Amino acid sequence: MSIADNLLRYKNELDADQVTLVAVSKFHSAEEVMEAYNAGQRVFGENIVQELVEKQEQLPKDIEWHLIGHLQTNKVKYIAPFISLIESVDSIKLLQEIDKQAAKNKRIIDCLLQVYIADEETKFGLGFDEVIELLRSEEYAALKNIRITGLMGIATNTEVEKQINDEFEELKVFFDGVKLSFFRKDDAFSICSMGMSADYKLAVEAGSTMVRIGSAIFGKRKIKHFKAQ
Repeated sequence: MSIADNLLRYKNELDADQVTLVAVSKFHSAEEVMEAYNAGQRVFGENIVQELVEKQEQLPKDIEWHLIGHLQTNKVKYIAPFISLIESVDSIKLLQEIDKQAAKNKRIIDCLLQVYIADEETKFGLGFDEVIELLRSEEYAALKNIRITGLMGIATNTEVEKQINDEFEELKVFFDGVKLSFFRKDDAFSICSMGMSADYKLAVEAGSTMVRIGSAIFGKRKIKHFKAQ
């Protein structure tokens, strides 16, 4: 099936009013992204800053780019002028750098706090207690050019559906608690981003409002190697 056909299948399956589809285009060409764009997709996710910058320069400017991978503080400046959402904020230090670069570009940058929910040491993210500590901190209160719009979590890479479902449900309960405690009057705090190609159905059932799907739309990735900036 074509990229357009794959996209149509997901758009028919997902309620666009309830769940945002992020097409994960990492390691796929600008031409392939353009095929998805021509099929109506506007939200794309990348996890390598250099690749993201290259595509942003080549492709239509109404695309909403999401940074979904681990982000180093020294790379924030490259994406600050245009990024729509940084989904993977996992420290106050990173949040402070995003705020600094957003101010330089006279922008407010939307961010998700990445929460560690998986039973895997390789995953990044804040613990539940660390999220609360961050949101209560004076450092966070001083930031004027970022906006926390929700939480993101990646479940364990396992075929045990109960474990995945438990992790997603735990994050959704936590999301609801954070919303009530810190963002009760803030309509912008509305994103619970969880679910990828293999587990998005479980995520949506658990209350996800944003899913990240890549290979199921674009096909097998053609891995590229980027030189450090």
